[in-house]
Amino acid sequence: MINDTAYIRELASLAPIIPVIVVDDVADAIPLAKALVRGGLPVLEVTLRTDCALEVIKAMATVEGARVGAGTLVTPQDVTDVIEAGATFGVTPGSPAALVDAVLEANLPLLPGAATATEAMTLQARGFEVLKFFPAEAAGGIKMLKGLGGPLPGISFCPTGGVSLENAPDYLALPNVVCAGGSWIAPLDLVKAGDWDEIENRARAAAALPR
Repeated sequence: MINDTAYIRELASLAPIIPVIVVDDVADAIPLAKALVRGGLPVLEVTLRTDCALEVIKAMATVEGARVGAGTLVTPQDVTDVIEAGATFGVTPGSPAALVDAVLEANLPLLPGAATATEAMTLQARGFEVLKFFPAEAAGGIKMLKGLGGPLPGISFCPTGGVSLENAPDYLALPNVVCAGGSWIAPLDLVKAGDWDEIENRARAAAALPR
């Protein structure tokens, strides 16, 4: 099986930022997704960090214009569960072989996590050309991505982890960065408060970032 890199590149082209979302009440799922889509961020990564995450994915998948994926995939069972919930892509923090095997077997388009040249090269050998660089800031940030760009010109990255509205433009200016992931757009406190207007405003600011 081969990863659907074309689909991942399509997702990356839709907006400069993929919001990384944590939701602990499924009632917030649809209004949150609508606010993000209205703000210009249609690609949504719902992390599997809460008990209701799969139900959140199911709900968000019904929102017109939303491309809903699942983040924090760590086991083969997670892969099965998120596909059943309606996720159209997956995101992992790291890429152990068993997890990658499960994703490829299930034909789930994947943005796999990598933090080193060896991890990136291993994933490239398995057909992955767009990787999640995680945790971006802790793993060397912009300097690390610049260093990887020379010897690994065929790999593109979506840096996530420590990316903010302030430093995102510097990441997006790199030739090997296709988009970035960020949690500042829809932090849990704003979601719990139901402040959809503020979330939409943050989404608009993120969607307007140059790249």
